[in-house]
Amino acid sequence: MNVRSLQFRLTAWYAGVLAAIFIAAGVVLALRIRSEFNRVLLINQERRAQQIGETLVAGMDKTGTAYVTQQIESFNTPVTSDRFIRITQVGGPVVYLSGQPRGRFFDVTQVGPAPTQGPLLSSRLVRQTGNRSLLIASCRLRNGSGEYVVEVGVSGEPVDAAVRRLSWLLAGAVPVVILITAGGGYLLIRRSLRQVARVARQAESITQQNLSQRLPHLATGDELEELSLALNRMIDRLDSAFHNSKQFLADASHELRTPLTVLRIAPERADRLGSVLEDVERLARIVEQLFALSRLEAGEAREHRVELDLGQLAAGTVEQMRLLGDDRRIAITCRTSPAPMQGDSSRLKQVLVNLLDNAIKYTPPGGSIEVVVQREGGEVVLIVSDTGIGIPAAALPHVFKRFYRADPAHSRETEGAGLGLAIARSICLAHGGSIEAMSPDSGGTRIEARFPRWELSERALPHS
Repeated sequence: MNVRSLQFRLTAWYAGVLAAIFIAAGVVLALRIRSEFNRVLLINQERRAQQIGETLVAGMDKTGTAYVTQQIESFNTPVTSDRFIRITQVGGPVVYLSGQPRGRFFDVTQVGPAPTQGPLLSSRLVRQTGNRSLLIASCRLRNGSGEYVVEVGVSGEPVDAAVRRLSWLLAGAVPVVILITAGGGYLLIRRSLRQVARVARQAESITQQNLSQRLPHLATGDELEELSLALNRMIDRLDSAFHNSKQFLADASHELRTPLTVLRIAPERADRLGSVLEDVERLARIVEQLFALSRLEAGEAREHRVELDLGQLAAGTVEQMRLLGDDRRIAITCRTSPAPMQGDSSRLKQVLVNLLDNAIKYTPPGGSIEVVVQREGGEVVLIVSDTGIGIPAAALPHVFKRFYRADPAHSRETEGAGLGLAIARSICLAHGGSIEAMSPDSGGTRIEARFPRWELSERALPHS
């Protein structure tokens, strides 16, 4: 057995705790039983002392000491019943003293003098040689000839013997109970850990080639079930990540294959030089966008944050993009208000450029585009809406994925690679924000990007 294993340590810990509890409970129980038995014995001796005092000693000045002695020997038989009886006159001699008990549980000669002070009715425990105990009850009373103390005692040995027997019984029962409990706990822990071992073996067998497999569901209703579910969710995420990686490689290969093929045949024909240059330019844009995504995922946007006003940034960007809209007879309007935030101005401008570029590409001549920057609660909101062809409902959850194009044919015409919105999303996430695409029933597309405001800079910004 491996003493360092979790199974052994848990079993040893709980067995030790259980043993300590049983031992403590046994000691408390033994002491409590002894105390209760002694209390009952003392109550009985008090009653007997009062009875002797009231029936014999109270009239002893009339009946005489010989009568008292004869009555005590006849009715109480202290020697044969192992009882101690002593009658003492306060300030005078001992009137009566019982003989040595037949059972030799105590020695009458070792009992100290009777108490003459304190309450009229009292009790005490006397310890003698050999740890023998004697429980004595005392009663003081007065008759015509003076004050007397009546003492009646009984050995505590029967109680001590009973407590010893109980202690031995508990001492023998405790190991048995601990062994049974520890054995049951060991089997229970072993059964639980066997399921964990089964999950571990299954986890070891899962590789990149079989990520579709899942760990067994431990329907135990406890932390083990939560662990198995959490591990399966983690494998789901890994599966999705590997799938996205493979899809990315496939899409990238598809996008890069055509321009590279043209590059191989272009030198052979001078009339294809223009096409070659166009494909090289397109290839350069794709590679640059991929590098941009990689830098964003590495945290580049978080390293160049400054205080800025997104409203001013949007207004300036719209002025620069308006010429592209005019070429396609598309009206671009801008409504902004002071919107303080922290961020990388060049990356945020890239978000605006990508969104406006997409809106211009997918909006027919005569349409319009509106850019709005406003504050809503604790957020700065950037909205770009157009009157273009819109996005199919089935495509809305996927438009921010890399290389995704809702209309591949139209994207090819517009030279889109499907990376613009993916870059915009990465920039928004890097700024602690979010981005969402909507296609209203009235037509067109509406994209909302939300960023946290920076309240400290608001005072330094001009207000309209």
